[in-house]
Amino acid sequence: MADELHKFLFEGLPVRGRLVRLEGAWQQVLQRRAANSQTGAWPLPLAELLGQLLAAGALMVSGLKFEGALLLQIAGDGPVRLAVAEVHSDLRLRATATLAGSVAPGAALADMVNVHGRGRCAVTLDAASRLPGQRPYQGVAALNDANRQPFGSVAAVLEHYMRQSEQLETALLLAADEQVAAGLMLQRLPEAPDANHDEDWRRLLLLARSVKREELLGLDAETLLQRLFWQERLARFAPLAGSSGPRFACTCSRERVAQMLRGLGEAEVREVLHEQGMVEVGCEFCGNQERFDAVDVGQLFAAAPSQPEAPGTLQ
Repeated sequence: MADELHKFLFEGLPVRGRLVRLEGAWQQVLQRRAANSQTGAWPLPLAELLGQLLAAGALMVSGLKFEGALLLQIAGDGPVRLAVAEVHSDLRLRATATLAGSVAPGAALADMVNVHGRGRCAVTLDAASRLPGQRPYQGVAALNDANRQPFGSVAAVLEHYMRQSEQLETALLLAADEQVAAGLMLQRLPEAPDANHDEDWRRLLLLARSVKREELLGLDAETLLQRLFWQERLARFAPLAGSSGPRFACTCSRERVAQMLRGLGEAEVREVLHEQGMVEVGCEFCGNQERFDAVDVGQLFAAAPSQPEAPGTLQ
């Protein structure tokens, strides 16, 4: 199952492109969620939303000179309270969501997260070199346009965000189903003041937006780029795949859970142990469950430093 990211340039034009296709990685995200007996599989509209966020995250982070993680978080007042996609600069990725109600079949973005117009999309860059106490960079994009009308798709939200924050004209096409998550991005790069490629950009924009959902999901990169840009001269780079390409990975670990429990404090952890007979913590991203019995808890605090870390959230 192909997990690939392709980069290309339009020769002689200030336009770059990227194309991503997630199969195995995306199916791992879905399967791990479905295997969780407490939550079960995501409703299809939510799964499609998360797949589009992951594809968008891979496209965005691959265009940055940056080491760390890009998080796309959509939060709102609908049945989907939070949808999160995390993509690292080396293209490790994961996703999760929090539900507070039922999602109707065929629900649109506004139906899921922006019922009363209070939804937001946060774009966070968490640099690997960030010092303790230093906050990651975060930009926020509204889910409504200047006329207070809801954007119809994740792609429209992020296109608007990139035009506003990066000052780059961007075309973003996204699609996802239960098998594949895919995306295509074109960006117009800064050029000399006396250059004028407006007509070229409009032509490429028209070609990119002619792509059909079934083509984005069903065609391989070679076929899709030939179908869309057969008259253009493309400079293609080697695709990122395998260990250097998009792949599912989670950063949770037993040690990180242990650190979180130490942060909660021995009294609170032992109270949970007394009430439930076991302390169990699950990762929302991958479904992994870590269990601590009385012996584990005893060892946890016997080995704990005298100054425990501040409470945190398992990531």
